[in-house]
Order: sequence, then structure tokens, then C-alpha cells
Amino acid sequence: MDPTFAAWLASTVETPLEPDLEICDPHHHLWDHPKERFLVEELKAETGAGHNVVETVYVDCMSGYRTDGPPEMAPVGEVTFAAAQAAESARTPGARIASIVGCADLRLGDGVKPVLEAMIEAGGGLFAGIRHATAWDADPKVHNSHMNPNQGEMGTAEFRRGFEVLTGELGLSYDAWLYHPQLPELLELARAHPDATIVLDHLGGPLGVGPYAGRREEILAWWRPVMAEIAACPNVFLKVGGIGMSVYGLAWHKRDAAPSSDDLVAAWGDEMRYCIDQFGPARCMFESNFPVDRRGCSYVVLWNAFKKTAAAGGYSDAEKAELFRGAARRAYRIA
Repeated sequence: MDPTFAAWLASTVETPLEPDLEICDPHHHLWDHPKERFLVEELKAETGAGHNVVETVYVDCMSGYRTDGPPEMAPVGEVTFAAAQAAESARTPGARIASIVGCADLRLGDGVKPVLEAMIEAGGGLFAGIRHATAWDADPKVHNSHMNPNQGEMGTAEFRRGFEVLTGELGLSYDAWLYHPQLPELLELARAHPDATIVLDHLGGPLGVGPYAGRREEILAWWRPVMAEIAACPNVFLKVGGIGMSVYGLAWHKRDAAPSSDDLVAAWGDEMRYCIDQFGPARCMFESNFPVDRRGCSYVVLWNAFKKTAAAGGYSDAEKAELFRGAARRAYRIA
């Protein structure tokens, strides 16, 4: 980690709240990039910093892709990589990687089946499903996802057939990463496949950069009723997080000091509670999205913000157990 950034991140220090509350962190990545290493050792440092993180879920980020063979099989290498990291996590004290979400191209239609079958084998019992990220916007100031999606992709015949293979024939889950203008597409998909397990990432992607900068209240006013419609689909879970990402427009990284949990709650508490009240605690899961969200805040501060949000919402102990662990364990079939 860059020393200047590390100093900025450490500029706000908090004591973990409710340190005995069991947590499943259902969304993190692992990679070894030239500018950032975040593997099991770094993950354990975060999850072991005071909150009681018991399990985690690895989510696709293009790590460990195969460099030879058919291109559609390249992401199978990531599941192999994640399974090895999971085995390493189980050998040391603290949180274990208990489930794996890979990546497969649903635009392959029927052709995605052998890819998914190879992932099931590579996952060693931990593979739960895939994320085919469709995050797309027409404005070049908004970064589109690594899947190089096209406009309206979730409604195409090829994508829908691949989705049927994933969720229907193989009974695997689908993680949706998209931007808020695409939420109606996800609504149509969820209604068309009521038996599919869909996990909507990062509060449904309310953008705050490019053409969406400076329009937060307008965007959230549009976002709320659409999220309520999606919440009416009982097959959709929601990941409550992503609030440290720069794409949401709050530019935490430009502050002189890292935000406190109170800062995060002031910015996102109302929206998080709105979603929880729409979906219900049994279909909501707080998530770290580390190390991506580490660019906006520390791990301890982030989970303190989630705990303060839950306290302000008046949720019971049973409901908090769902928000912090139970919903994630069901969505990803963690034993």
C-alpha cells in the first residue's frame, strides 16, 4: 500500500463496536497488482482488526485467469485461484473464505454450461455462482465493467438463455453489478425468473460521477421507487455497501482525513435503512467490497457505520443477525 495513502487511511481510528456480533462479509476481492497486493494475509489483517468476521465470500475480479485454452474458459482459472486462497484462509485463525462467486459470460447462451461445470469442479464445493457485470453507461466519463457490456444486455436472448442455464439448470446464483439507470432491466429479469437467486450488488449502483455529478438528490429520488419494485421480487437479495466507491460521487479520498463512521452514516444511513426496510433484513447483507472501498474508508470504520445504521433502524437482535450474517449464508449456501 502506498505510504501516503496508508497514512491517510489511518488518520481516522475507531474502536470496533459490538465486537462479538458475528459477521459474514459477502463481498470482497483478492488480487496481486503492481500497485496493490490484497491476498489472504491482507484480508486477515482487515477482518481480524476487531470485528468478529467469521466467513467471507470471494467475488470475481479477474484474478488468476487462464492464459491459454479457449477464451471462454479463462475465468475458470479465477475459481481455481479463489479455492486455493480459501484453503489458505482455513489454515490460519480468523475468517475463512466460505464461498466463491466467479465470472462467466452469459452471452454464450447454452455454451456457458461447460464453463460453469468446470467452475463447479474447480471450486471444490465452494462455488456458489457467478457475476456477469453489466455495468454500462453511454457517457465515457463513467467506467463500464470488465465484461465490456452492451446497452440492454440483460434483455437479449443470448444472455437470458445463459441465465437460465446458470440459475435454472444448475441452480447457481447470479450477482448483478450495474448502474442505477439499468435497474429496470434487472427488475424485468427478476420477474421473468422468479425462482432464480439474484444478488444485487452495492445498493443498486446509484452513480454520482460524469453526467450524474451534483445530482444526488434527483438520482436518489428516482432510485428509491425502482428499488422498492425490485424489493417486491422475493428472489432478490441486496448487498448493502459500496459506499466507499468513488463512482458514487462523494470523493472520500479527496478529504484531508479519512471519513469516520458518523460521516458514512450521515451520507448513506437513510438510503441503507430505506433498502433494508423495503427488502427486509432477511434479504439484505452488509458488505465490505474491499479492497475497492478501502479507497474511501477503513474496514473497522466501515463496519462501525453498518452497526450504527442498524442501531438507528431499531432492528432486533434476530434482524441484525440476518443483516450481518444470516442472509449472506443463505444466498451463498454457506454450510
